Amino acid sequence: MPNNIMPNRVPEIRAVAMPADANPDGDIFGGWIMSKMDTASGVYAARVAKGRVVTVAVDAMTFHKPVFVGDDVSCFCDEIKRGNTSMAIHVEVWAVRHHSDQVTKVTEGVFTFVAIDADGRPRAIT
Repeated sequence: MPNNIMPNRVPEIRAVAMPADANPDGDIFGGWIMSKMDTASGVYAARVAKGRVVTVAVDAMTFHKPVFVGDDVSCFCDEIKRGNTSMAIHVEVWAVRHHSDQVTKVTEGVFTFVAIDADGRPRAIT
């Protein structure tokens, strides 16, 4: 998908990057973005698994472009692989630049989750 056409669906989460999330030059910390990606993919994975999930791996993180204070950030998720108890979720992060119509894909990565039961043991995804 081109870097200027945001997916035409509802994102798992949206957030506005704030000054407290940035370094002194106004670039948003990668950890802030990764946190949003983990939250978004966790929400998605829990819905697919119909229950509790835990993050077990983060793979293939790519930071394409910086995120700046004031950017409206959206995380879009797609399941790319499923096992008996686990699933891999691809997350794309798109930013609408502050006070602009400019849209760009800024980050993407793959998060792996395991479905767990009430005792924290892996369970089958139904």
